Amino acid sequence: MGLPNIMPRRNLPAVRPRAGRLVRGFTLVELVLVITLVGILAVVAAPRFFNNSTFDERGYRDEIGAALRYAQKVAVATGCPVRVTLNASGYALGQQTALAGHCDPGDASYATPVRLADGEVMAGSPPAGVTVTPSLDFVFGATGGTTLGGDQTVNVGSRALLVNATSGLVTTP
Repeated sequence: MGLPNIMPRRNLPAVRPRAGRLVRGFTLVELVLVITLVGILAVVAAPRFFNNSTFDERGYRDEIGAALRYAQKVAVATGCPVRVTLNASGYALGQQTALAGHCDPGDASYATPVRLADGEVMAGSPPAGVTVTPSLDFVFGATGGTTLGGDQTVNVGSRALLVNATSGLVTTP
């Protein structure tokens, strides 16, 4: 005496071919068609999942934008100009040396690096494969404006930043 079968039988739709026997499942043609469609989808979609260049470009553009905004705020808050150096190898922010609580107008080197609240130097370099054009070297003044001759567009790969020369406003179009 065996154990009773407690699993109910599934009532699957059955097809009766001409020969009279029951057939359940997919035909070979249907399986080949589905596998072919999945393969085509994988070939088209897979490169998009493994290519990070668009994310890297946008992330670095946002990083540069935040650094420029920070430089402007530091210049306004301290009253000391902040120099921005931006080129293909990265960006850096420098400020005039402070003497007795005031900036040294004779310091044209802007050798004092701008630091974040945690002491980290405000500088960065682009991720591999991300290009930045054009190279810029300008100063945010104590009023927030820049020494740029006119509005400047900074291209980070296929993305852009716009720096307004008069107000120092940094926007991402």
